[in-house]
This record gives sequence, C-alpha cells and structure tokens, in this order.
Amino acid sequence: MMEDYDQKPRVILNEFKMTKNLPSLFTDTFDMKKLKKLFKVVIVRKESDNYEMEFDLIGIHPALANTFRRLMLSDVPSMAIEKVHIHNNTSIIQDEVLAHRLGLIPLKADPRLFTFKEGEKEGTEHDTLEFELKIKCSYNKEANKKDSSRAEDIYKNNKVFSKHIKWIPIGSQKDKFRDKDVGPIHDDILIAKMRPGHELDLKLIAVKGIGKDHAKFSPVSTAFYRLHPDIKLLREVEGEAAYRLQKCFSAGVIDVKEEPNGRKVAVLKSSRYDTGSRSVFRYDDLKDAVVMSRIQDHFIFTVESVGAMQPDEIFTEAVTILKNKCRSLLEELSLL
Repeated sequence: MMEDYDQKPRVILNEFKMTKNLPSLFTDTFDMKKLKKLFKVVIVRKESDNYEMEFDLIGIHPALANTFRRLMLSDVPSMAIEKVHIHNNTSIIQDEVLAHRLGLIPLKADPRLFTFKEGEKEGTEHDTLEFELKIKCSYNKEANKKDSSRAEDIYKNNKVFSKHIKWIPIGSQKDKFRDKDVGPIHDDILIAKMRPGHELDLKLIAVKGIGKDHAKFSPVSTAFYRLHPDIKLLREVEGEAAYRLQKCFSAGVIDVKEEPNGRKVAVLKSSRYDTGSRSVFRYDDLKDAVVMSRIQDHFIFTVESVGAMQPDEIFTEAVTILKNKCRSLLEELSLL
C-alpha cells in the first residue's frame, strides 16, 4: 500500500502511533542548491482589514521554520509605551496597573522609521514618541433633561478610551508624520472608568523595542505554524459509509458526491483543513479506506499583526534579521 504513496517526506498517522515513510528527512550536510530548488513561499490568504495572513513554506527544515516564528515573536521590533509620567491620577486604578495597561496599547508608528533609544538619555525625534492623556470626569448638566439613569448620560468622560491619547510632536516630527500615523491603532480600547472628581494627567513615552525584552513590543498577536496535512483515499466509499467517513474529518475535507446513476461516493475535497482526528479508526469498515499523514517539509504559517506592520512585512523583517545574525556569526568565526 505505502509503496504506491509518493515519496514526499511524511509522518503517517496510524491508530495508536506515528511512523515515517522515509528514514530521515534531513541529513547533517546542508545542501544550498537543494534548498534553492525545493524552497517555495506561497501566500494562501491575506486579509488587510484584520492584518492576518496565511502562507506556506515548502521544502524547508523544521528548525528554520521555527526560527522564523521565534524571530517574528521576539526579534522584529515595534513601538510601545515604555514610560508613564503620572502628574495626577485620582481614578481607582493604581498607578502601576494603569501604566501596564497603557504599555499594552498597540501603536500605529512604523518602527522602521525610528532608532533604538540608548540608555537613559533624553528622547529625540529619531527614537521617541510622546503622548499625553488629560481627562477629567464631571457631572453632565443636561442629565436631568434626559431623565436617564445611564452613566453615559449622567457623567461626562466617565470612560477613558485610547482615542483620548493625544500625540505631542518632538522636533520636526510634525513634518514627517500625521496624527493618524503614530497614535493608537484602535480608538475604542477601554483604559479606565471614572466618576466625578476622578482625573488623569499623564505623559506617555513610546520607544522602539523587541518582544524579547517585553511582550508589548511584539509586532504580532499570534504567529504559529502546522505541518500540512495530506489525506489519501485508498478505495471507493459509498452510501451510508460515505457520510460516516465525512463526519470523521473536519468540515471541508471530505465531500459526498452524487454520480449520474444516483450513487453517493466520498471524494477528497481538501486535505488542508484536516485537524488530525483519528475518528475513522473507530470503524472497522473504514479504517483501511484512508491514509492520513503530515508532510514534514511543508509548513502552514498563520501570522496576525497587531496593526503597525502588515504580516508580510513582519516576515520579511524576520528574514532580514536572520540574515544579519548569520553575517555577524560568520564575522565572529573569521576572527578565531
């Protein structure tokens, strides 16, 4: 049976274990020519509205695929609020909790346009963004006319949102950026709830950093991969058994097709959406009808950006960072 299966490097999913169809996927010898011949990047889905992208890396070593994932999470830089100068905080939120909340608000600022801030030096227009948050809650004088018990009608500024953060340009930043290019990505992030007498007067300092130092600097909200699934039907399955086979897999994997003569036959629609369920092994009449596997050198990546950079730009930056790290290592080795 497996002799007829193609010779892509696979992990075969059996009922109680996994087996490989090839002795070894990668050898200790790195073959650049082979990598150039086999390696491909295929963009499957890119949604600019929610900054999500799905793409395939084909013909690549698992260690290298995981390297790209780790680089996107922890080494690609972004801008985030690092320091909060609290001039006045009479809300019920403690200073340190408020500062932590503000630090996690994603900013639109493109980190490639800024440099890393050195030490405790005064921030400059090249490495720092300054914001302020000044807001005070008070009674709404028009509330009696509305005869409402809703807090939004009784009070003014009872909720503090990210839209209340205002950018304060440094030096010539006003000429380089627009307000909508550097502020919070989302205007509706709730920061605090207040009541009359509560006030916030804050100065916010944003700098460039990497996720390795703090999660707030990570440019992605999620970045993960999985091996590409592959399903192969070994024989024809029809009638009631076809519908049982369809239910053994995730939606969109197996379809039931009606032939001209009225027969209902199971057909493979798309292996990509299989999640690795082994429900088919519950049925003695079906478990020999299918082979489930994972292609070892085909990775499905899903990357969702927080919004400052597009996912494809983040991946490109990760590749550039890896290239620079390799060059640095080669330079160090040349000095030995």
